[in-house]
Order: sequence, then structure tokens, then C-alpha cells
Amino acid sequence: MSIREPEIGATTAPKRSADAASTLVNRNVTVAGHRTSIRLEPAMWQALHELCARENVSLHDAVSTIAEGREASSLTSSIRAYLLAYYRSAATEDGHRRAGHGTALNRYSA
Repeated sequence: MSIREPEIGATTAPKRSADAASTLVNRNVTVAGHRTSIRLEPAMWQALHELCARENVSLHDAVSTIAEGREASSLTSSIRAYLLAYYRSAATEDGHRRAGHGTALNRYSA
């Protein structure tokens, strides 16, 4: 389903269809003792939960730590950037070789 184009002279923006609904998931987290709402993609929530399990910290403590270190960006943007940095630092060459990364295209070039 697509978004309708507004009629000529219309003053309101077209409405989003049900198919275009946001995929962000909203959850409440306590950050430095204050409850706040955070909207992230499901994959980001999963990555954040995995980070917490690996580091043996609660979700609230992890997000509080990220919030303390953030600069001028929003909290959700800081969480995304932190997760990217965390997983990039874990992505070593040895880890890539063990996971088989980089070999998918090699098997077709004979």
C-alpha cells in the first residue's frame, strides 16, 4: 500500500499507511535513578541485551553508563553509537575467520 499524493490545494500532509508504521520498540529504562522512555529498533534492543549478558550488568546500569559518557547527541543515538563501537571492537580478524566471514564470495570465483 502506498501513501496517497495530496490533492492540489490540500493543506494537510498525507497520512501514513498501516504498512508504514514505525518498527521502533518503546521501553522504559531507569537512567541514573530517573525513569525514561527509549525507542530503538528490535535488533538494537537485542544487541543491548546481549551486551548486558556478556558484561554481566543490568540494562539500567548499561544505559546509565552510556548516558554518562554521551556528548551532545540524544540518548538513543548514543546507545546506537556505543553498540556499534562495542561490536566493532569485538570484531577481530581472528573472529571473522572463525565465523567464516569473507569466504562466501570466494567459493564462487573459480
